[in-house]
Amino acid sequence: MVITPSHSADVVLPVADKPPRGPAERLVIVGASTGGTEALKRFLIPMPADSAPILIAQHMPEMFTAPFAARLDSLCAMTVKEAEHGELVKAGHVYVAPGHSHLLLGVANGRYICELSRAEPVNRHRPSVDVLFRSVANHAGRHALGVILTGMGRDGALGMLEMKRAGAYNLAQDEASCVVFGMPKEAIAYGGVDEVLPLDELPKRILSWLKNQPAKNDGLPT
Repeated sequence: MVITPSHSADVVLPVADKPPRGPAERLVIVGASTGGTEALKRFLIPMPADSAPILIAQHMPEMFTAPFAARLDSLCAMTVKEAEHGELVKAGHVYVAPGHSHLLLGVANGRYICELSRAEPVNRHRPSVDVLFRSVANHAGRHALGVILTGMGRDGALGMLEMKRAGAYNLAQDEASCVVFGMPKEAIAYGGVDEVLPLDELPKRILSWLKNQPAKNDGLPT
């Protein structure tokens, strides 16, 4: 499939021309759209307070992302907040992309940071899942686990493939538990997904990966 610029993260950032060299810190990276607000709540509540950092791109209007993050923060053991430009990515924290900007993973002084960009929408969305996933492919590679949840369209499909090619391990929500099986279906079709699981099984699988990820990221243990 030919990806035109308006459907490509190229309008925000290029594909890295060298292997990822970010910190050896494990990260969980999540993309969601239609049905994602409830799915994210069910996804995040089981995660322990000391979990690895989680970065989220959820398609949502600007006025709703801060209240959404605050509501999740009141329900979850992890600290959930709207991402801010330049802030350090810390364990035990969840960073939700603000509705006005793309969220990217960056590196500064040997640490992961959040970066925000008001570049044009990708796949008609800002924040775009493809943009977040590409930034993770560029910097984190095998240290990242990608998750694509319920949503309409194909935002995130190409970025998830880029993450997999960079060494990440990727999970998709299954059709039965999705409100809309669009984004997961497209990511599976592109070949970027390693496992397809029901929503309520994703947290357990992620915690298994965080505990047992091999040094060379040969995959999740069986």
